[in-house]
Amino acid sequence: MHGHWEFGARGGPFGRPPRSGGRPDFSDFYFGGPPPRADRGVVRYLVLDAIAKQPRHGYEIITAIEERSSGRYRPSPGVVYPTLQMLEELGHAKLEESDARKVYAITAEGKQDLKSHAEEVDDFYADAGEGAWEDFGDDLRDLIQRAGRMFKSIGRSARRGRMTPSTIRKLRAILDDAMAKIEAVIDPDDR
Repeated sequence: MHGHWEFGARGGPFGRPPRSGGRPDFSDFYFGGPPPRADRGVVRYLVLDAIAKQPRHGYEIITAIEERSSGRYRPSPGVVYPTLQMLEELGHAKLEESDARKVYAITAEGKQDLKSHAEEVDDFYADAGEGAWEDFGDDLRDLIQRAGRMFKSIGRSARRGRMTPSTIRKLRAILDDAMAKIEAVIDPDDR
C-alpha cells in the first residue's frame, strides 16, 4: 500500500477508475466505495414523496430527489420513468396537464402508500443528507491516521524486541476495552 494501488479490471480499486491524479477516492480505499444506491423499492417511495409536494415531470422528480439527498443520489431516467409507469398502473400516480406539459401527481392511494412507508423515505434521506461522512472527511481521515499510528507503534516495538507475553496481554486488554467503547459509540443499539 506504500504509494502502490491495486487496480481492478476497469482501472481502479474495487473495479472503478481512480479519480484524477491516479489515486483512488478516499471512500473507495477505506469504505469500499460510495454509499449504496437506493434499491427499486425505496425509489418508488422517493418518487411518491417528490410528487406529493407538487405535480412534477420526470426531470423535476430526478432533480427533487437529488436536491433532497444533498446531491448524494440522482436516480437515472431509466429508473424513474419505469417507476412512474408502475405507480400509474397501481393507481398511486396519475398524469395531468400543466402549462401544456404532462406532469405526474400523487393520488389518494399513493398518499396512503407513501404514508405507510414514510420511515423508509426519512431513513434514506437521513443517511444521504447532512451528517454523511463526506461532510467531515478530514476529521475521519485524522481518526484513521491515529489508528495507523497505533499500529506503527506496536510494530516498531515488536521489531525492537520489546514485545513480551506480559506486554502483549496488557495491550490486548487495552485494545479489547477500547473496542468495546468504540462499538458502544458506533452501534449503541447492538448493546
